[in-house]
Amino acid sequence: MQQIDLTPKNRRKTSTTRVGGLCIGSEYPIRVQSMANTDTNDVAASVGQALKIIGAGAELLRFTTQGTREVESLRQTAEALRAKGCMTPLVADVHFNANVADEAAKVVEKVRINPGNYVDPARKFIHIEYTEEEYKEELGRLRERFVRLLNICKEHHTALRIGVNHGSLSDRIMSRYGDTPQGMVESCMEFLRICVEEEFGDVVISVKASTTKIMVQTVRLLVERMDKEDMHFPLHLGVTEAGEGEDGRIKSALGIGALLADGIGDTIRVSLSEAPEAEIPVAQEIASRFENGITPRAYLELDGSMLRYISEEDCSWENFCIHASADLGKPLFDTGAGQLVIENRHFERARLETLAKDILQAAGVIRYKTEYVSCPSCGRTLFDIEKTIQEVKAATAQMKGLKIAVMGCIVNGPGEMADADYGYVGAGRGKVSLYRGKECVRKNIAQEEAVEALVSLINEDADSRERGNLK
Repeated sequence: MQQIDLTPKNRRKTSTTRVGGLCIGSEYPIRVQSMANTDTNDVAASVGQALKIIGAGAELLRFTTQGTREVESLRQTAEALRAKGCMTPLVADVHFNANVADEAAKVVEKVRINPGNYVDPARKFIHIEYTEEEYKEELGRLRERFVRLLNICKEHHTALRIGVNHGSLSDRIMSRYGDTPQGMVESCMEFLRICVEEEFGDVVISVKASTTKIMVQTVRLLVERMDKEDMHFPLHLGVTEAGEGEDGRIKSALGIGALLADGIGDTIRVSLSEAPEAEIPVAQEIASRFENGITPRAYLELDGSMLRYISEEDCSWENFCIHASADLGKPLFDTGAGQLVIENRHFERARLETLAKDILQAAGVIRYKTEYVSCPSCGRTLFDIEKTIQEVKAATAQMKGLKIAVMGCIVNGPGEMADADYGYVGAGRGKVSLYRGKECVRKNIAQEEAVEALVSLINEDADSRERGNLK
């Protein structure tokens, strides 16, 4: 048997990005962050939740910022927190409106923009043919608009996060590169090249996906491309829409851990469909696995296509799941192993066998049970995501081999759940639309009827397949 070393590579050397009084980069600890799920315009609630999340250990905190009203509310939230002595940097999360990003850059320490919808229109999943000249014109339009934001950021000492999501690539990018890691990387690089040309360095990058394998492949490809172009920006890591409970923790630890083991990653978020403060201890546990380099805690060996993981750790079951997943991410993705055995004398064999299957499913190697993709709630969420995912799970858990997405809004909705079999997506207050893959098959269902409608859709499709009417 071939033994595999678990010791991660040294951290990839990056430049330093300053976000208020916080420094992010390879010379500093791995930073842990989260996102509030309050209505940003409810300043009192936002302040209260911010103190709770920051009290749990968050070093940055993001708020959804849809419009100029939210910008003003965020300014008031920031002032209230500063008055209480809380100096944790705040981040405005902006989609679909470049003007809002401009205004937000004047009131908080960092602005996140999404290349997929910064100047490109909302995606319609249509293919567009561009001549080379037309494509250059589009890039020129992007540059002109983006430079305005960079100038505001320079003036106000505001940092930027260039945050690409697999589920919200523009039709322009998808028409040229497809729904691929290459498309995600190019979507990011278009903006980074402008940052370099304009000598703007306070940038953090993220390229996220809800599928761990795609997330790992894409970040590795992005690092390779940046190295070729002599770029050294710090990276934020996360598996978006990881879900909740044990499965959400396993999926997040697997993807983030694989990259931290490569020496890649300077700040992380664990995106759980739970209270935001619940994300922090999980992220801290993952980060602690790789801070300052780790020594192997387990004997990992490869025999053909099987990985064998022998650990003597005596800790809580939750932390063992996180540790095992973080440690096994890189070996699983690098070796392509199709089988996994986990041994630890402190836990029952049956429990360890189930954990091994759950890790293999999170890595995309097998699918032995229903898999759920669900976003962490935020200020854009149009229903109680925590309650809804539990209702959907209770109604569908017996349906083996399916992938079901529960998405709070349309920002990532149809795109991020593109490889799901079915989707439950917030369409408006109290309204839900149902998807089969990317196709919306039922619109604006009353929320109280939506779970039952989802189950009916799945059962109807199963009947149609039996009759040969649906592939």
